[in-house]
This record gives sequence, structure tokens and C-alpha cells, in this order.
Amino acid sequence: GLLQVVKQCVRVPVFVMIRPRGGDFLYSDREVEVMKADIRLAKLHGADGLVFGALTEDGRIDTELCTALLAVCRPLPVTFHRAFDMVHDPLVALETLISLGFERVLTSGCDSSALEGLSLIKRLAEQVSVPWGGITERNLQRILEGSTASEFHCSARSARDSAMKFRNPNVAMGASFSAPEYSIKVADVAKVRTLNAIAKNIL
Repeated sequence: GLLQVVKQCVRVPVFVMIRPRGGDFLYSDREVEVMKADIRLAKLHGADGLVFGALTEDGRIDTELCTALLAVCRPLPVTFHRAFDMVHDPLVALETLISLGFERVLTSGCDSSALEGLSLIKRLAEQVSVPWGGITERNLQRILEGSTASEFHCSARSARDSAMKFRNPNVAMGASFSAPEYSIKVADVAKVRTLNAIAKNIL
């Protein structure tokens, strides 16, 4: 439903994240079935590309699973997500992803944010990558100038207070670290415009 509505509202390509759960990137056979079904449905409903990642238990790219998922994704372009930041050897992992046919890699340079991981992002961006993680209007210029990347990924969100008047303070509808029920994270148009202006000035 989200994909269908987004496709009606925007003109930019829409890539769909295929991630059946939070946590690590080592998937069970049942989870793989869900991922394949999600890919087929995303394609059916107009996805312009897919985003996923899968690792082996020893922190390497799961080439067998990625190959199988890539086959389901064809002919759409595919991005490997921040599972990349959990790999044992990022340079070897990048070579693997290129050989498999991934067009982009979302990465914070295997660090807490793209700014902290900038030196690795610069090395990776010479081949293929998209900086991601902690990117804001305050640091985007430094990241783009310091990495030679031609694209970036960020949430550009702000918190909006809920319109609910009655609020039950005794119940939380999720994990202890999730956002409170009466605060909603939304895309911030002003942030998006500012980030676009910064990028256009540099790229």
C-alpha cells in the first residue's frame, strides 16, 4: 500500500527495501521465502529498484543467497544496504558485490556515521557506493567533497507531535527504544530542499 501511494505522489525512482525483520543479516529459509515474495510484490506494484543485503555467519557476503535474490529482482537495479557495514573485510566485500551485479552500496564506512567513516567511503566510492548514516544539512558538504560520491542517502526526517487528544501514558506499542506513540517521524520538506541545494552546488 505504501509503495502504491508513493508511486502516485513522486516522480523520482522508488527503490523498495527488502528486509523481513530487524536484527542481523543472517536469514533463515522461511525469511528467504518472505524476501522473495516481497520482491515479487514490489515489482508487481511498480518498484523501480530493490534494496537488500545478506551475510554469512562469519561476516562475509552471502553470495549464494544474494545470487538467488538478484535473479528474482531482474531486470530491476539492486542496491546492497547497510548490512555492508557489518562485513569482516569491506574491500573484499565490495569486490564481491560488484561481481554479483549490485549497482550501489549504502554504507557509513563501517562506522557510526558517514562522517566518521569518510576515509573508507572515499576508497569505496572510487568503485561503487552511496554514503549513508547520520547525514544532515550540517555535514553533507564535507561528506560529498571528502568522498567523491555522486549520490547520498539520508532520512531527512523531523518529529511531529501526534494529533491525539486522549493519551494513555501507561502503554507503549513497541520496543523500549522505539519512538513514543505520540510523536511521529515524517519526511521534512524543508530539509530535503536544503540537502538538494547543497548537493546541486557541489555535484
